[in-house]
Amino acid sequence: MASLDDILKKIGEFGRYQVWLFVLLCLPSTSNGCYMMMMILLAYTPKHRCKIPGYDNDTWTVQGDYHSSLINTTIPASDDSFYDYDRCHTYRYTGNATNAIRERCSAYVYDKEIFDETIVTRGDLVCDQGMKPAHAQVVYYVGVMVGDLFFGQLSDSIGRSKTLLITSVALLVSSVGTAFAPEFYSFTVLQFIVGASNHGMFVLVCVLCIELVGPSKRMVAGVSIHVLFPFGLFWLAGAGYLFRTWWAIQLAVGVPCVIYIAYWWLMPESPRWLISQGKYGEAEQILRNVAQKNGTQYPEKYDLSELEQHKPGRMWQLFTNKTLAWRTMIIFLNWFSVAQIYFGVTIHMKNLGGNFYFKFVILALVEIPAVAITVLMLTKLGRKKVHAFFMILAGVACLLTIFTVLLGGQSFEPVTLALCCLGKLGAAAGFSIIYVYSSELFPTVVRNGGMGASSCVARFGSMSAPYIAKIGDAVGSTYGQAIPLIVFGIIALAAGTLTLLLPETWNRRLPDTIQDGIHFGKAFDSNRPAYMGSDDEEYIPAKELSSDSNDTESPEREQPAENRSLIEN
Repeated sequence: MASLDDILKKIGEFGRYQVWLFVLLCLPSTSNGCYMMMMILLAYTPKHRCKIPGYDNDTWTVQGDYHSSLINTTIPASDDSFYDYDRCHTYRYTGNATNAIRERCSAYVYDKEIFDETIVTRGDLVCDQGMKPAHAQVVYYVGVMVGDLFFGQLSDSIGRSKTLLITSVALLVSSVGTAFAPEFYSFTVLQFIVGASNHGMFVLVCVLCIELVGPSKRMVAGVSIHVLFPFGLFWLAGAGYLFRTWWAIQLAVGVPCVIYIAYWWLMPESPRWLISQGKYGEAEQILRNVAQKNGTQYPEKYDLSELEQHKPGRMWQLFTNKTLAWRTMIIFLNWFSVAQIYFGVTIHMKNLGGNFYFKFVILALVEIPAVAITVLMLTKLGRKKVHAFFMILAGVACLLTIFTVLLGGQSFEPVTLALCCLGKLGAAAGFSIIYVYSSELFPTVVRNGGMGASSCVARFGSMSAPYIAKIGDAVGSTYGQAIPLIVFGIIALAAGTLTLLLPETWNRRLPDTIQDGIHFGKAFDSNRPAYMGSDDEEYIPAKELSSDSNDTESPEREQPAENRSLIEN
C-alpha cells in the first residue's frame, strides 16, 4: 500500500521549498536556547554580604579606610574560604563595643561586577530566601513539561499551524510581560507560561520539520534543527553583557519573538496531519504547492484517502514484558541523566570561578562540534556504542574535577573548565543521539507514547539540576564546587554503562509490534540479515521474516526519526 512518503519522494524529499521552510523552522531553536538557559542570568546570585545597619551609603565595593573599618567591626568573618565576610549575618552590639551578638540581617549589598540587577538582588533572594531562584527555575521546567504534553495534544486536535500561532502569541506576551513582573511570585507564574509556550512551540517546529521532508532526510533534518541552539546562548550572553539588568535581558530575548507570529502566513499546515483528519483536498493542495515550488511534478496516480496509516498502541505496553521494561528503564535513565548534566553543568559553572561570560560562551561553543560529530558518527559507527561513549565521557569528565577542584585549587581552574566543557560536549552529543536511538528501540505502535514519556523523564532531570547546583552553593568552599559535578558524573557514568546492555539499532530491521520489540536484538534475531538499505526502503517486521514474501504484503518501514516530536535541548 502506498504512503505519503512515496509522494514526498516524487515531489522532492528536501527540495528548495522545503529548505526554505527548514530555515524558518530552525529560528525558534535560537529562542529555545535563550529561554532554556535564561534563568542562569536572570537569577544570578552575585557575591554579597549584610548591609551595615544605619549606613545608607553602604556598597559592596570598599569606599575607603573608614568604610573598611565599619565592615570589619560589623560583619563577621566568613567560614567559607571563598568569601572574606559572612554573607548572612551581622554583629549587633549591646552595652559596650566588646559585647556583640551575631544575628541574621534583612538587607544586603551586592557585587555589581557582572550584573547591575538580577531578580535575586532586586528581591534579596539570598540566605533564608536563597532557594527561591531554584524554585523559579524548576517551575519553568515544569512549564516545559506541561507545554510538551498540552500543546502536543492540542496540535493533534486542531492542527500544527493554529497551535503554532497560539504558542507564538503566548510566548511573546508572557516573555515581554515577565520583564514588568512587580515581584517574585508573578515573575514565577509568567516563567511557567514562558516555559510551556516556548518549548511547546519548539516541539511543533520539530514535528513540522520532520513531517515536511522525505524519509531519507529526516534523521539529518531532525538533528540539524538543533544547530542554532548554541547561537541562542551567544545571543543571551551578548544581551547580558550589554544590558546588565534582568528585565532588559528578558526584553532582548522576548521582543524578537514577534517574528514567529508571521509563521501563520509563511508555514503550511502539515499534510500528514490533514490526511490523518480526512482533509484530503487541503493536503493535496499543499503537496501540489510543494511540487510546484520544488520544480517537480505531483504524481496523479495517488489517492490520498487510500494511503497507509498506522494505529498507535499504548505506552503501558512497554512494561508488559521484562525485556521491554528493562530496556525502557535504561532509556529513561539516559534521558534523565543527559538532561540533568546538560543543564546542570551550565547552571553550576557560575560557582567554579573565572570570568562568567567566558565560561558561558565556551560551554555554548562546544555544542557546535558536538552536533557535527554526532551526525558523522551516527552514520558510521551506529547508535549504542556512540551514545555510551559520549555518556561515559561526560561522566568521567565531571568526576575528574574531584582532583582539579579539591587538590588543584584556583591554579587548576582552566583544567576544571576544560573538563566541564568535555562533560557538556558529551551531554550535547548524548542529547542528539538519545532522540534517534530511543525512537528506534521503541516499537512503532508505542513509539509516540514512549518518546513522550521519555521527554517527561528528561524534565525531571532538568528540574533536579538547579537544586543540585544550589547544594554546592550552600556547602561553599571547594567541596561545594565538586559535589554537584560528582553527582552529575556518577549518574551519567551509570547511564552510559547500562546503555551497553541495549541492542544496536543501526542497519537493523526495526521493531514494529510489541512482539517485535521483545525479540529485537536477541541471539536468534541477530542472525537475521542486517538492514543495509537507505531510510526510504521497505521495512519488514520481525514477525513477518519467516513468511513468504509473495503471501504477505510488507508495510512500509517506519521512520523513527519522524517521531522526534518531543524535543527538549
